[in-house]
Amino acid sequence: MDIHQILKKLPHRYPILLVDRVLEVEPGKRVKALKNVTINEPFFMGHFPSRPVMPGVLMLEALAQTSALLSFAGDGGDLDPRAVYYFVGIDGARFKRVVEPGDQLILDVELDRARGGIYKFKARASVDGELAVEAELMCTMRIIED
Repeated sequence: MDIHQILKKLPHRYPILLVDRVLEVEPGKRVKALKNVTINEPFFMGHFPSRPVMPGVLMLEALAQTSALLSFAGDGGDLDPRAVYYFVGIDGARFKRVVEPGDQLILDVELDRARGGIYKFKARASVDGELAVEAELMCTMRIIED
């Protein structure tokens, strides 16, 4: 799935869109995506100017966006533009290494379970095969009425 297909599935746009490409997807099971981390990211100006590091919360957001793409993978058409995907929980988040400009963050997410409109995912992100962050994410999709 390239960036054009991602833009059709996710409502996020610059500077908060944090998935550049989907590398693999098994609908209803797992997805593998990537985020190219560049020095041009707006958060690097303040985090940290002398040693730029990607904020952990943004790594979790990239995993959540990847989770949303997995949820939408079985849908052949465009989503309802009123659909919004929300975090409802993050458990066991652990940060194992810093992510810096020039890194390629590989986002691996698998669906653990789906019940009552709540989806639970096991999510991991790595750089060069080294674990950067892992967490269990819980999300839900809602239709926002105008």
